[in-house]
Amino acid sequence: QVQLVESGGGLVQAGGSLRLSCVASGRTVGSCAMGWFRQAPGKQREFAAWISWSGFRTAYADSVKGRFTISRDNAKNTVYLQMNSLKPEDTAVYYCAIREGNPSTIPHEYDTWGQGTQVTVSS
Repeated sequence: QVQLVESGGGLVQAGGSLRLSCVASGRTVGSCAMGWFRQAPGKQREFAAWISWSGFRTAYADSVKGRFTISRDNAKNTVYLQMNSLKPEDTAVYYCAIREGNPSTIPHEYDTWGQGTQVTVSS
């Protein structure tokens, strides 16, 4: 059974940067798509970014495009989310997730989720 653990969240001022990490254990995830999602208080979980198993394909939500970068290191079983030019509206709990097969923007199509890491952006 694969487990995912996110880290790197915190409190940052608007315009600042954070780098989230998600480490997988229990199995290698080099053949799986991985995604980052976020959920703000009172809102549904929403897609932020995904990356294909090879790392050659990525996709982003319009709200984060140009500011966030997803990457992965399969040797370390780790996926990253570099977040720059953060805005107060980026405040949310950020989750990583894993999916066998092709990447997806739909949360329920992912098989395993981490516990999440809180990102708070102050104005």
